[in-house]
Amino acid sequence: MTVTLPAELVAVARNAVRAGHSPSLSAYVAEAVAARQTRDRSLATLADLYGGPPPPDELDAARRSLRVVPPPAPVGSPR
Repeated sequence: MTVTLPAELVAVARNAVRAGHSPSLSAYVAEAVAARQTRDRSLATLADLYGGPPPPDELDAARRSLRVVPPPAPVGSPR
């Protein structure tokens, strides 16, 4: 498989490997994909419970309660 990533994401991933936070670039990317799949499943479960996407204020309250940082904005999108 071939995947093209923005240079800034590759640099961050390579730095994580150099710092010993991941054994390889492939492992870093696999961990990121697995985390995204977990997030998507969690959001789908919440959507099933709420009958649609949960209200942003409730998601924010849950994140604060669980001390979870909000997901990063997609690369190239304004914050």
